[in-house]
Amino acid sequence: MTESIAKPFPSSSQDSAPQPKPVRRWVSLDLLRGATVALMILVNTAGDGSVSFAQLRHSAWNGCTLTDVVFPLFLFWMGLAMAISFASRHARQISSGAIVRQAARRAATIVALGLLLNALPFFHLTTLRYCGVMQRIGLCYFLAAVLLLFLDARKLVATVAVLLLGYWALLTLVPVPGYDGQNGLALGVLNPETNLASALDRIAIPVLHRYHHTFYDPEGLLSTLPALATVLCGALAGLWLRRKQGHGLKAMGLAGAAAVALALFWNLALPINKRMWTSSYVLLTAGIALILLALTKWWFDGDRPRSPLPFGTPLLAFGSNALVAYMLSEVVSILIGTILFPGFANLQQWSYALIPAWTAPAPVRSLLWSILFTSLCYLPIHVLYRKKIFIKL
Repeated sequence: MTESIAKPFPSSSQDSAPQPKPVRRWVSLDLLRGATVALMILVNTAGDGSVSFAQLRHSAWNGCTLTDVVFPLFLFWMGLAMAISFASRHARQISSGAIVRQAARRAATIVALGLLLNALPFFHLTTLRYCGVMQRIGLCYFLAAVLLLFLDARKLVATVAVLLLGYWALLTLVPVPGYDGQNGLALGVLNPETNLASALDRIAIPVLHRYHHTFYDPEGLLSTLPALATVLCGALAGLWLRRKQGHGLKAMGLAGAAAVALALFWNLALPINKRMWTSSYVLLTAGIALILLALTKWWFDGDRPRSPLPFGTPLLAFGSNALVAYMLSEVVSILIGTILFPGFANLQQWSYALIPAWTAPAPVRSLLWSILFTSLCYLPIHVLYRKKIFIKL
């Protein structure tokens, strides 16, 4: 199997290197992906965001909360799944060119669906937000697919290093447009408005098409580079596990701990920041993902695997139709936020008010509403899972 790490995805079925053997489905990956999607839905739909627990909200700027970890975890698991899936396709004699074409079609579909979500419910195209979560997923998926198919593991590691160090250099050393030639260091590292990523968003994206019509977009142009590094970190984890045939989990956990430690050290020079997707943030979240992966794979996919059923069924269901679950939650959230209700601004506020104030403190009630909303989104996903319908966008 050492050949598969040096050249993980041969471009032709005629390649003399041995093809990777198909592997059974990893329960750990479905569980981790499902838990991430469930948490993504929960933190995106608070009963009252103004009173939510701090860990269930994004950091105002620098720093990292539980909510800030969710999206990069999703991208990491996506990269991991890509490494497994692409190897399996090559084992079935599907060429790299064919996989790239499939990846392009899938990426275009995901981006289009993201734009559709942003256009709901009234399709005011003059204020349509161009960027978004789905758009970032689609773009990173395609770019990572090309790199994963045509670079070996060592070059992928080098690519991640270049992306992270290059992004750091761009944010600190390159003059920020509109600020008299001063760079990020002179203006204060990651000042919200006077950083290169925000400035480029303002240049390239008209204000009416930016996130909440603000001075930047959290899924903007330049920060796509480190987000791509997050996906590649997941892909490298997948290649490592295939090469080790599921072993080497202790080393993976230690690598995750080292990444977290390096991220905290780098934070002193380049703050951990989700909204700018800083290099230190990539290392922190990738380290957390590696630790979670090592623990979960050891428990559920090890020499004596434990069954996640029945308590893991909701997570397996969410993980099997991850993007569908996310899109469903966004559509439902938009609808209940749009439907007017007598005495309240909308249906969402009315449904939250049904939870009596005397039952619990406001943050707990907000969390309870989020759990009920997530459970509502789970019902159709559970039906799909029971019927073994897996929709791949």
